[in-house]
Amino acid sequence: MKILLSLVAIVAMLLPAGPAFAARTRLNVLFLAVDDMNNDLACFGHPLVKSPSLDRLAARGVRFERAYCQFPLCSPSRSSLLTGLRPDSTRVFDLQYHFRQDLPDLVTLPQMFIRHGYYVARVGKMYHYGNPGDIGTNGLDDRLSWLERLNPAGRDKTTLEVDIMNYTPKRGLGSAMAFLADPTGTDPEHTDGKVTDQTIRLLETHKDKPFFIAAGYYRPHCPWVTPKKYFDLYSLEAMSLPSLDPQTPRRYPSPALASTNPWPYCGVTPEQARECKRAYYASISFVDAQIGRLLDAVDRLGLRDNTIIVFWSDHGYHLGEHGLWFKQSCFEESARVPLIISAPGQKTAGRACSRPVELVDLYPTLAELTGLTPPAHLEGESLRPLLADPQAPWSHAAFTQVQRGADPGHSVRTERWRYTEWAYGAKGQELYDHDSDPQELQNLAAEARYAEVVAQMKALLKQVHPVSVKGGKAVPDTKAKFCN
Repeated sequence: MKILLSLVAIVAMLLPAGPAFAARTRLNVLFLAVDDMNNDLACFGHPLVKSPSLDRLAARGVRFERAYCQFPLCSPSRSSLLTGLRPDSTRVFDLQYHFRQDLPDLVTLPQMFIRHGYYVARVGKMYHYGNPGDIGTNGLDDRLSWLERLNPAGRDKTTLEVDIMNYTPKRGLGSAMAFLADPTGTDPEHTDGKVTDQTIRLLETHKDKPFFIAAGYYRPHCPWVTPKKYFDLYSLEAMSLPSLDPQTPRRYPSPALASTNPWPYCGVTPEQARECKRAYYASISFVDAQIGRLLDAVDRLGLRDNTIIVFWSDHGYHLGEHGLWFKQSCFEESARVPLIISAPGQKTAGRACSRPVELVDLYPTLAELTGLTPPAHLEGESLRPLLADPQAPWSHAAFTQVQRGADPGHSVRTERWRYTEWAYGAKGQELYDHDSDPQELQNLAAEARYAEVVAQMKALLKQVHPVSVKGGKAVPDTKAKFCN
């Protein structure tokens, strides 16, 4: 457990000189979440994707080039971020379990702001699903986290589903290679357009009091449905797929590729996969346009000088790398996420940070940036030093995990290396050198010359995912206890 600094000490350490960061000022938070978005954005160096609004936000803040989720699946990732706990602590590994079943008194990130007198609301998806209700009803929202909850639904969710092209008909639309270019619908008629409209109304209504407003966008989660104009931004001819060797499945431990079945591309043809990739990029550009409308509203309402804006995706997304599609792998494309933080008075606006950071770091970061006292249970690290100096010394690695039935996969990422082990090493290990192999094609774990690196990375994993031996079988140590 970390020893909490006093509020006075936090403010003294955190807030730089200048009126925007004066200790008497209560900073707002606009918390922007997207679903299934990888780092294929112009501001992160992608040459094709059109993302002018997120590029504008990156120019206002720090973009984190090596940010990672804790579990590349919606509910485990979001539960981890919003509680400040890793999945081994929340016990959320799927889309059914709710963290409050065993941690009923846990104080979530938005709850912290409620306790300090903020107006706190969400629009759209923040926990898994965005529907009203609690455990076992209409999703995994957490009523204690919000004073107000809004759940817009547009034509993409109400009338268009019968027209969607689904290349994987045995899969439900929520996990399908499926898309639709809506020929007549406008942005405000789609769900994410409505998320933007309702968030702007909340900003207008509550602009004169401290607020934490979370806007949860549904795209680019599949099925990829947007107004047609966003599809028109991309030509099918410009879509390419990573080169694929039929021997790929033999290169990796068997659990590594188990998230895509059948392999490759869930059984669709390369031509169909290219159509899906265009639809995915159209969805990114559609969400980007909605975020641009929010940024315009922040400026119009005079909120730019007292509002922290955080943009994040719950996990990354494969578009054919290693023959994979979707998420739930420990590879870079699935574990890595786009993360941008813009704060008033920031002297590092427009800079990039190459240090490995995690989504679980956002809770302590926002506590520091707003001068609030967080609960004692947080397992992440405040990113405040990196916001002040993106290349400041940083000794922390990033950890991502998945579940393959009873077998977990645990991965640790440093600036140079990614190391992954399956079932605590019993079902395979992977080691990749990102200095020479950023696509993670050459598994070095079995090479004798890298034995010391493997030992070092394994030790890092054990710091976060300790194991004990019972009956000759390695099991996680889950004795962690948490307080308010």
